[in-house]
Amino acid sequence: QVQVVESGGGLVQTGGSLRLSCAASGRTFAGYTLGWFRQAPGKQREFVANTHWSGHITDYADSVKGRFTISRDNDKNTVFLHMNSLKPEDTAVYYCAVRTIVSSSPPTIPSMYNYWGQGTQVTVSS
Repeated sequence: QVQVVESGGGLVQTGGSLRLSCAASGRTFAGYTLGWFRQAPGKQREFVANTHWSGHITDYADSVKGRFTISRDNDKNTVFLHMNSLKPEDTAVYYCAVRTIVSSSPPTIPSMYNYWGQGTQVTVSS
């Protein structure tokens, strides 16, 4: 069984920064994909960023490119989402997800991920 736990959310002013952490445990993650998604009230869950566990492939949603960056600590099975220049429209619950089915291209669709964390709230005040 895979466990996924996010942390690091909070309240920040426009232009501020936050770092979210995603700790995954339960098995070896070589070859798997980790994704970040977010869901604002009344909206569908949307793709934010993903990375192949090898680190060779990373993708970002257009809305966060240049502001958000993924980094990882493979020894600790932990992936970080560094969020800079935050905007009020970034306010959402952020979820970390793991796809344990090996694929050549990390997917951006939530249903393609089979393990999810509980989410962490990010609120950006104007």
